[in-house]
Amino acid sequence: MFSENKKGKQMAENTSGQNIIAQGTKVVGDVSSEGDLRIDGIIEGNVNTSGKVAVGKTGFINGTLNGTDAHFEGKFSGKLTLSGTLNLKSSAHIEGEVVAGKLSVEPGATFNVTCVMKGDAKNAKYAEQSTKQPKQETPAANQ
Repeated sequence: MFSENKKGKQMAENTSGQNIIAQGTKVVGDVSSEGDLRIDGIIEGNVNTSGKVAVGKTGFINGTLNGTDAHFEGKFSGKLTLSGTLNLKSSAHIEGEVVAGKLSVEPGATFNVTCVMKGDAKNAKYAEQSTKQPKQETPAANQ
């Protein structure tokens, strides 16, 4: 009786392991995961994860990606939102919109996006204040 409960508990703990979308696999629709995600196939849809995402050279996401950290060797097209680091290898090809905490790009990577960097709250507030400069009025010419 006790050994069955231990097995059930161990299985529940292991459900947040790494999930793999293998090369040759195409998923159309939303993917949600609490664990890490490795993508070597194609996903057309929304990907939401609290884990890390690794997209291999043959991997492609067409849609949205919301997560913590992502490591790209493959392709992405859409809106990518990360609270942590976006790491692009030289073979990566990214297009669309990106919001990330940190960005690492190897030479050779394609990065055709609109990008917003989200740092900590203190730095974000400072950046916002420095972009808002007071308007200077020019005196009217005396006639």
